[in-house]
Amino acid sequence: MPLNRRTFLGTSAVAGAGVAITGAVGGAPAAAAPRAKRYSFTVMGTTDLHGNVFNWDYFTDKEFDDKAHNDVGLAKISTLVERVREEKGRRNTLLIDAGDTIQGTQLSYYYAKVDPITAERGPVHPMAQAMNAIGYDAAALGNHEFNYGIPVLRKFQQQCDFPLLGANALDAKTLRPAFPPYSMHRLCTPFGRDVRVAVLGLTNPGIAIWDKANVSGKMVFPGLEEQAAKWVPKLRSMGADVVIVSAHSGSSGTSSYGDQLPYIENAAALVAEQVPGIDAILVGHAHTEIPEYRVKNRATGKDVVLSEPLKWGQRLTLFDFDLVWSKGRWTVEKVGAEVLNSNTVEEDPEIVKLLGDEHAKVVAYVNQVIGTSTAVMSTADAPWKDEPIIDLINHVQAETVRAALAGGEYGSLPVLSQASCFSRTARIPAGQVTIKDAAGLYPFENTLEARLLTGAQLKDYLEFSARYYVQTPAGAPVDPSKLTNAGGTPDYNYDAVYGLSYEIDIAKPAGSRIVNLSFEGKPLDPAARFVLAVNNYRASGGGAFPHVAGTKQLWANSDEIRNTIIQWVKAQGTVDPGHFASVDWKLTRDGVPVF
Repeated sequence: MPLNRRTFLGTSAVAGAGVAITGAVGGAPAAAAPRAKRYSFTVMGTTDLHGNVFNWDYFTDKEFDDKAHNDVGLAKISTLVERVREEKGRRNTLLIDAGDTIQGTQLSYYYAKVDPITAERGPVHPMAQAMNAIGYDAAALGNHEFNYGIPVLRKFQQQCDFPLLGANALDAKTLRPAFPPYSMHRLCTPFGRDVRVAVLGLTNPGIAIWDKANVSGKMVFPGLEEQAAKWVPKLRSMGADVVIVSAHSGSSGTSSYGDQLPYIENAAALVAEQVPGIDAILVGHAHTEIPEYRVKNRATGKDVVLSEPLKWGQRLTLFDFDLVWSKGRWTVEKVGAEVLNSNTVEEDPEIVKLLGDEHAKVVAYVNQVIGTSTAVMSTADAPWKDEPIIDLINHVQAETVRAALAGGEYGSLPVLSQASCFSRTARIPAGQVTIKDAAGLYPFENTLEARLLTGAQLKDYLEFSARYYVQTPAGAPVDPSKLTNAGGTPDYNYDAVYGLSYEIDIAKPAGSRIVNLSFEGKPLDPAARFVLAVNNYRASGGGAFPHVAGTKQLWANSDEIRNTIIQWVKAQGTVDPGHFASVDWKLTRDGVPVF
């Protein structure tokens, strides 16, 4: 017999009930032990959806796919959610999110910048429409919620039928929460006493530096542990039987921006360890998959269960809670977690129908032709070779900064530029170039800055970047698939610097790899001053690169680098690598090029 809502409500009332004992001494029947009252429910969770409604890649204009054949999008998540609700009973489930919802795809960008939700009679954001239709109960704020500015976020908040939570997103003047800190939910049991479930939302303190231009003087973001320690006892005193934290913060206890803030970026496990009274934490931000991770709380000795579903709607976390009625209250007896894979189901036709028009608009937008290219350019080899397609990013950035500083105090200084290979599948075709082609080079909403650095600082910067490569002795075979991402360094934290000439000797240990570093044919002067065109993530300390975050800011732009590239292509009409591409860096071993 399939388990539907009606049968679940009946069976959950007796699940795990105590067994009556018979056969007492002397043959007299023993009194039946009272059956314990038990109740089970499930909390489903997503995180880092990043504007993905459909299983579609707007940067390639085709169905999303990766090496593991994952699928993405809320339309897939909706199907999984409905299956869980059918199995468990809708009233025995909650659905929450751990942040980063409104940035990441051209769909979300379109409704923030091209046809903004903040316009008079503006549209409803596709993510709000989809999440409302699926029936989310609460969502934590992510750091990328602030990328488009507070007005866009506030409008999105108004359009959501569920609360956006941020206990550590405080008003800068009053130091009071600028968003609801928590939400309280009641689950009906067969025994008359509801289960009260509190969801505490925590966001990332890195917002203060990553989106400084949008939040400075308006909001502050203290540490997660501090705010959890403040709010969890309050939630318990308010009668919460279960406390769940939805945290836009990874579990590793590390930070990607060095010492720029006195708070830990990835603090979810520390919250579990240090703050008593938490039953489970939905983890976000780190873009990793953690089906179940148990952390013992120092004060209580009890396990706190953490789970992080994979980004973009690739996974759905299930927290299964078993409760028992004891001493006049519900007590958590057991918690377990698992993740479901969205590639096992079809997209929910209701979500597809709901947002079909929005999808079609964005597909038409990304296919607009903005210019032509004289040659094919690809990022396929960019992680280990100086490729023209990365030179294109750097050339546009350097040219933009040079024009901005012209005629000023720093206008005569040489302008260098940094860029990363954000996607190994980005491509500029020969012939017509569309918005999606140019936008695919820069999937992040980073903006451009100009910082003042010395030659010595730039060498340190390059040495730090070169740790990306696995040390490989001279003469040993080189497999490009195993050469990069040493120590878990992601592609976006390897920078090529445009305007200098240098070699990276991968036979040497990290920290002493940069050789033959020169500028305009001469050895780099450690005391010389340069302007570095740099994205705001790196300039604010992202990746913990040395020097750049502490150096003088000469200029900053509010427009996305992606859009700057698009506008540059439109203005030029034709993209010719011969005008900007050159091989300025290469990998070597004992002076011999690797490739």
